[in-house]
Amino acid sequence: MQNIVKKHIEEILEKDIVLEKPKDITLGHFATPVAFSLAKELKKSPMVIAEELASKFADSSIFEKVESVKGFINFTLSKSFLQKMVDEALKLGLNFSKGEKKSEKILLEYVSANPTGPLHIGHARGAIAGDTIARVGRHLGFDITTEYYINDAGAQMDLLGLSISLAAREYLLNETVQYPENYYRGDYLLDIAKKIQETHGNDIFKDESRFKEMALFGKDEVMKIIIKDLGDLGIEFENFVSEKSLYYAWDETKKVLENNDSLYEKEDKVYLRSTAHGDDSDRVVVRDNGIPTYLAGDIIYHKDKYDRKYDKYINIWGADHHGYITRVKAAIEFLGNDSSKLEIILSQMVQLLKGGEPYKMSKRAGNVILMSDITEEIGSDALRFVFLTKKSDTHLDFDVEKLKNQDSSNPIFYINYAHARINQVFAKSQHSIDNLESVKFENIHNDGLNLVYESLLLDAVLEDAFEKRDMQKITDYLYNLANSVHRFYNDHQVIGSENENENLKALSMAALSIKVGLSLLGITAKEKM
Repeated sequence: MQNIVKKHIEEILEKDIVLEKPKDITLGHFATPVAFSLAKELKKSPMVIAEELASKFADSSIFEKVESVKGFINFTLSKSFLQKMVDEALKLGLNFSKGEKKSEKILLEYVSANPTGPLHIGHARGAIAGDTIARVGRHLGFDITTEYYINDAGAQMDLLGLSISLAAREYLLNETVQYPENYYRGDYLLDIAKKIQETHGNDIFKDESRFKEMALFGKDEVMKIIIKDLGDLGIEFENFVSEKSLYYAWDETKKVLENNDSLYEKEDKVYLRSTAHGDDSDRVVVRDNGIPTYLAGDIIYHKDKYDRKYDKYINIWGADHHGYITRVKAAIEFLGNDSSKLEIILSQMVQLLKGGEPYKMSKRAGNVILMSDITEEIGSDALRFVFLTKKSDTHLDFDVEKLKNQDSSNPIFYINYAHARINQVFAKSQHSIDNLESVKFENIHNDGLNLVYESLLLDAVLEDAFEKRDMQKITDYLYNLANSVHRFYNDHQVIGSENENENLKALSMAALSIKVGLSLLGITAKEKM
């Protein structure tokens, strides 16, 4: 709707404009400050210019009223236009607010946790953000491919094999063992060890030459856990890329970097000249033992990404990777690619409470709060919603007990209740949404029109949220729309009122926006509660 209105105004004024929504809806549905930007050019006051421009809309069927107010031009939409927008939206159903197919191809990589243990609650934030960005972007017409980068090379994999061995010796062989501080702990290791024991017996746990074999088996078992836990949140990936599988391309990648004079040797190590692109120091890409570093793996991976010819690359990383951005972008430039095509979204940490106290760590995972534990306790809908109530790069803390409340203090309950409430109203009426198509908004009151207007803003909210990678805009919008539904329900009789049909049609539009909005957050709106 907003794009249609903006285009209509620009065609009449023959100028590009900024379209805003006044805080006070009594002033109008939209407003533009274009008169202020024209004041210097036309050598007139903004108020005079606004009066002149407002008069150009006298014959517009889209607007009920257009007036200048202190230099702004305010637009009030007509009932007929809002009715037309609702009729089209209700016909589209779940395709409401869907954008036209766009040519831009986006590769979106997120989660990418080490396959050394189950996902913890911090991983969940990036996972939910990435999945929601993908859902919203696809709805708007973008071609988005989702990808999980499996960090299955390096020291952490050696540690996994050793950790499985220690868990087996302690719990299966009843030996006394000492766990070094950085080893993995948790019951999941014992589950893996039991599977190895079934097929290989006990000797494998004491044979150091077979620790890598155990690590590979353990990685596959952990990935099964990760994929299941993500699936329980409604998250699936199209691509999985193994870091280890990419290292065959290191020699080729290294040659490209050498040809661009981006590498040099010092003290038997090979360095990337990342300071040439703003890094605070050059970075080691090959250790003195000849083994490529973790950064080398990322360089190979990003070369592989760019070789696949996407228009945009989005990575969601943990906040602790902030210092890593410059060196990766430097490598991309040295490889002859455009680093501006790579966008990094940082996901901040999460503080979890239960009844006001710190949430207990999971025994099954050793020393973290498992994502699966929280999903099981509050459900995937509540977890998805609360993780989207703040932008990814801001700190988030929440209390799981509040998300169990069956009242307005629980935002997902409050929104679902608005949707269920509308369905309840229709159940009591003699109508269904399908037979309201012929209903006109001739006698609808202002509160009904305002509810319709707010419901039709979903497409603009989705576009803004995707452009800014800020899914909080959607959760805020849905909560405010639910609030409007509850207020409308409490203030107005619907069934048996003189304008029952108009009220029902307004409510049906609100229900559709809630249903579509929640679905793009990965949540199914409840029909009954």
